[in-house]
Amino acid sequence: MNSIAKNLLKSVKRGQAVWLRGSSAQSGKQHLRKLVLGIETSCDDTGAAVVDDAGNVLGEALHCQKEVHLQAGGIIPVVAQQLHRENIEQVVKEALGVSGVSVRELAAIATTVKPGLALSLEVGLQYSLTLVNKYQKPFIPIHHMEAHALTIRLTHHLEFPFLVLLLSGGHCILAVAQGVSDFLLLGQSIDIAPGDMLDKVARRLSLRKHPECHSMAGGKAIEHLAQTGNRQQHTFRLPLQQYRNCDFSFSGLQNLVNNAIIQKEKEEGIQEGEILSCVKDIAAAVQHAVAVHIIQRTYRAMLFCIKNSILSSRNATLVVSGGVASNQYIRKGLQTLADANDFAFLCPPPRLCTDNGVMIAWNGIERLRAGLGVLHSTDGIRYEPKLKVKQNFKSTSWS
Repeated sequence: MNSIAKNLLKSVKRGQAVWLRGSSAQSGKQHLRKLVLGIETSCDDTGAAVVDDAGNVLGEALHCQKEVHLQAGGIIPVVAQQLHRENIEQVVKEALGVSGVSVRELAAIATTVKPGLALSLEVGLQYSLTLVNKYQKPFIPIHHMEAHALTIRLTHHLEFPFLVLLLSGGHCILAVAQGVSDFLLLGQSIDIAPGDMLDKVARRLSLRKHPECHSMAGGKAIEHLAQTGNRQQHTFRLPLQQYRNCDFSFSGLQNLVNNAIIQKEKEEGIQEGEILSCVKDIAAAVQHAVAVHIIQRTYRAMLFCIKNSILSSRNATLVVSGGVASNQYIRKGLQTLADANDFAFLCPPPRLCTDNGVMIAWNGIERLRAGLGVLHSTDGIRYEPKLKVKQNFKSTSWS
């Protein structure tokens, strides 16, 4: 067990006292398989993929808008919408072309309709409905976080139930996946998501001006600088220590970090927008605080699930997915936590942790096989940008 993992686990205890099954088109009996086209436009990535019911990814394509939004200092919804409009047709054509599949051969079209940026969701839904109506195909509306949660069943042979932690720029959710579209909500962020917080701290530190980080997104820049920083130079009070549940909070932690940055700017005699000499130490301390907070709440969820026989202690599994799950420091800490509590630990490959069309197509396959939410009429279908998690995830109570 490495020293980073040991330190993270110690912090938690103090506070608490694969590859894809296939990546190319399959010949032979392909015509007998059910094929789903998945389309993803919930935020700033335009993704599409064709997946069959054996879990083979026949073709995929992705257009990333990162560079444009980095220059703007954050995602601008109208810009994201325009870029989706400019690229969606080509992305879908590429995914279909690589797969060697025509729209007529599809069993259904699956598309993210909730939650996300309204203007971005609108582009994906409108384009999908055009295909659905033209080719008379069933439509499968997809919940973005459900897709993240179920991606692991594409890359690993995993049966229900399992504990899933979804970490991204827009969400932080702990739930038990009990079946396709059957989730028991244990906890969620009561304010902002961890990815959003890390991005905001990176902007406040002006990391785009740092010579090592000018082309990196905020969270990646924090992770990069933290590798050579000393986290012990700064200590931030962890959120929600007095609350006996599995919810998360990151806005208060962000305020503490901002206050520390202001104090350091005064001490060094620099203005906002200039790079602090201790920027790597701050990055390391912020990343550590976020990691420990996430691990503490996840530890509570593990104990709750075992105590209440929601999961069996003999084969319990923790699945971690979403963009922030690509952070290796956070991932190693969660791996150590799982090992120490006899949970198997699984993560999708990093490229499937971020937004993509593959996870949407796979979620479509899961729903198609289960006969859940497959629509033969799209009358009244709409996107839902601000959907509350509890509308789709059953909530539990705490003793």
